[in-house]
Amino acid sequence: MRTIILLVIYSLFAIFLIPVLLFCALTKWPQPIIPIVKGALRLGQKILGIRLDISGIERIDKKKVYVFMSNHLSLIDGPLLFMLIPKSIRVILKKEIFKVPIIGQAMKLVGFIPVDRKSIKGGKKSIDKASRLIKERGFSFLIFPEGTRSRDGKLQPFKRGGFFISMDSLAPVVPVSIKGTYELMPKGSFFAKRGKIRVIFHPLVSVLGFDRHSLPQFMDKVKGAIQSGLDE
Repeated sequence: MRTIILLVIYSLFAIFLIPVLLFCALTKWPQPIIPIVKGALRLGQKILGIRLDISGIERIDKKKVYVFMSNHLSLIDGPLLFMLIPKSIRVILKKEIFKVPIIGQAMKLVGFIPVDRKSIKGGKKSIDKASRLIKERGFSFLIFPEGTRSRDGKLQPFKRGGFFISMDSLAPVVPVSIKGTYELMPKGSFFAKRGKIRVIFHPLVSVLGFDRHSLPQFMDKVKGAIQSGLDE
């Protein structure tokens, strides 16, 4: 029932967003969109009855750029981290999501990047664009290195794309562990349960000292930090 109520509210929110998008597009000033969306996500958290236990967030310097990397258990993860991270972050998403009316246009306007997962060339293009936006615009990015949601709640093998972004831009990685979202809304589920979610922001992992040859060691260091939070 709570999920249905939230969908109705978000449908009304999308209608409200139309004039905001028009204003931002005409003025070429997309900044208002992100705080408005974060506010809507906080409302969604309360409606769904989600309690949060957060640690390590004080490590994040709002003036610096990062590549946030998290395990991925549920549809809740992306909106949750977008709401929690105290920065104006961007995300790389599969291109199909950008076809959603209003929401897709808002994502394009603020600098979210579409990726064609079926195309190696398309993936490289998205990585290059993200690296460029970090260096030129000072954007931080949220990446789910597993590439998709876990079906069993366990950490899956990591893909390299997000690590290339960190290497190309020299932005350090902030490993993030999420616990509880799998139980509230596992892959394949449409309705979210109420409950508690634990989010741990680990100490950053600097890319300095790593290169393409030592990429596996860089990936292992980040994966080890995320796994340590899941093992607590």
